[in-house]
Amino acid sequence: MFTISPCAAGCGRSAISGSNLCFVHQVSGEQETMRIISDITEKKKIKDMVVAGMHFKDMVFSQKELYGCNFREVHFSQCVFSETLMRMCYFDFAEFSDCQFIKSDMQFVSFAVARIIDCSFKESELVHVNFLGASISRTVFSTLNLYNSRYINADLENVIFTDCNVKRTNYVAARQKNTVFKSSNTAEAVFELEEA
Repeated sequence: MFTISPCAAGCGRSAISGSNLCFVHQVSGEQETMRIISDITEKKKIKDMVVAGMHFKDMVFSQKELYGCNFREVHFSQCVFSETLMRMCYFDFAEFSDCQFIKSDMQFVSFAVARIIDCSFKESELVHVNFLGASISRTVFSTLNLYNSRYINADLENVIFTDCNVKRTNYVAARQKNTVFKSSNTAEAVFELEEA
């Protein structure tokens, strides 16, 4: 699991991997981004990486294995996560626009308070995944195992769940606008708290 090292500039943010400064305080954010992209591109297994606050556009994370990484407040645009394995990774407060998650295997991953727009999650395992307080719009979840995942207090607008296993998936206090569950086992999902 990643170690949180505070930025040497004293701002309270996390220093990125391989540096004692956060992304905001880097002398050359572009140079640091290229260094991290090179590191991700060269490796199949990526462990304990901290890249909080960075931006990735048109990045391919396909067939990577991510373990215990911190992607907090990262912006992902037009990125592809195909056949990507993720364990204990944190995407809290991250932003995803026009990204694809296809045949990925995610367990114990957190997208808490993330913004997910125009994305697709297809033919994947999203087991014990946290979307607590996330804002998700114009996104498709198709042919997924969402067992025991949480969309508690999430905003779901123009979201489609097609042929998904939502057994024990928790949607308590989720605000739904034009959200469709098609061929999904919604009777086994949790939409309201049970009264004692």
